[in-house]
Amino acid sequence: MNEKILILDFGSQYTQLIARRVRELNIYSEIVPYNKVPELDDSVKAVILSGSPFSVKEANALKPELDKIIGKRPVLGICYGAQYIADAYGGTVQRSEKREYGKAKLSKIHKQDQFLAGVDADSQVWMSHGDTIFAIPEQFELLASTDNVEVAAYKSVDGAFAHPVYCIQFHPEVTHSLDGGTIIKNFAVDIAGCKGDWTPAAFVEETVAKLKAQIGDEKVIMGLSGGVDSSVAATLLQQAIGTNLICIFVDNGLLRKGEFEEVLENYKGQGLNVIGVDAKKEFYDELAGESDPEGKRKIIGRVFIETFEKESKKVDNAKWLGQGTIYPDVIESVSVHGPSVTIKSHHNVGGLPEKLDLKIVEPLRALFKDEVRKVGAELGLPQLLLGRHPFPGPGLGIRILGDITPEKVHILQEADAIYIQKMRDFGIYDDVWQAGTILLPVQTVGVMGDERTYERTIALRAVTSMDGMTAEWSRLPYDFLAEVSSEIINNVKGINRVVYDISTKPPATIEWE
Repeated sequence: MNEKILILDFGSQYTQLIARRVRELNIYSEIVPYNKVPELDDSVKAVILSGSPFSVKEANALKPELDKIIGKRPVLGICYGAQYIADAYGGTVQRSEKREYGKAKLSKIHKQDQFLAGVDADSQVWMSHGDTIFAIPEQFELLASTDNVEVAAYKSVDGAFAHPVYCIQFHPEVTHSLDGGTIIKNFAVDIAGCKGDWTPAAFVEETVAKLKAQIGDEKVIMGLSGGVDSSVAATLLQQAIGTNLICIFVDNGLLRKGEFEEVLENYKGQGLNVIGVDAKKEFYDELAGESDPEGKRKIIGRVFIETFEKESKKVDNAKWLGQGTIYPDVIESVSVHGPSVTIKSHHNVGGLPEKLDLKIVEPLRALFKDEVRKVGAELGLPQLLLGRHPFPGPGLGIRILGDITPEKVHILQEADAIYIQKMRDFGIYDDVWQAGTILLPVQTVGVMGDERTYERTIALRAVTSMDGMTAEWSRLPYDFLAEVSSEIINNVKGINRVVYDISTKPPATIEWE
């Protein structure tokens, strides 16, 4: 059983970052809503309370059951967590005159403690809070202050509880807290005693053993996309059950240029048992005339399910449906705020397991995207596959604004192929988290030779990101953009203008639809 650190989510935008920082220490971390604290079994070595957009002084304050965790395991309260613990044990917490947001310095270290070992007295930290702790409870003592905040860090006095409680007003999980990683390591390793043995190799060994025990001699059907998640999940299943894994790869007519043939060839090289299905006509027929983004998603999802269902029925005695679900999808469905208001249609299995009477197996549901790539490398998958940019489930269907036709798909595939190949030629593909082309529903005037043209516009999109939750537009070199623009306009019939999208997420999204 893996040792783990439990993270109670109070709705902070940074909660996933806490989990990631813990996992960077090769310690498994798991996020649960603040009001669904499980019984702490032997695998739980510590508990961290996240920040929150709420105030502990509000009527709707989020109130965890502290008696389930305080004294049971070492506890770290971050921001809201620190404020709630102070308030619950008799300290003084009040709404601040103004919200403190941004960089601060730990100007005073009041007591040497292993929690702050290796942290300088002037270490930069990141503040983001609307409440301030003005007095700590009797059972606690002050550890550190900033120029503006007296209670920046405090801890329980020795012997107050069976296990120590540490609380900090700042956010160690964000990169702006320069010694944040050290602080989290001090808590997780030195105070909680975690060994840090949750490695990609250990994950593969443990997961393959679990899958063998879970599935036995039964058959698994799995839809492949050619992307990282489904490929790594399929490889883990293959190692566990061999040829009892039957993979289905559907060409929906919305893949990148040559992708269907290329990916099928790659999968065969990996020894996967893959059935390729050419369903372009079915998708194009159903999508004809549909311009609404969500309408297109629903059609693509429905036709995929119909195609997958038809192919699956050709496989005798299948009992399981394999999926490439990863941890951010799981977190979204158990958020402190409840499931997302809109779950994009193509991420939803749409009742397929029930239709086919299949059980679901999700080998990657504990991993973030970067961890999936590390596991893929451990499994020996080629870097060309592991380094691929994310590609949306509906494919080019949501990169063609307006209705979809085979002609538009062809134009976009040609432009996209040029864009991506030029990125590789310039050596910048791996510096970008995701890139793609968008076909806009506008035509503009142009001049080619002596002729006036009235043709389509392509937008280029490229972003840098850790996990897609937030994204910054990539500062691509001007000479690269110039060459891409020239190449597309000269070689893709129907395009006479290329623009570059410089929007961040938020407020924009990475995809245009």
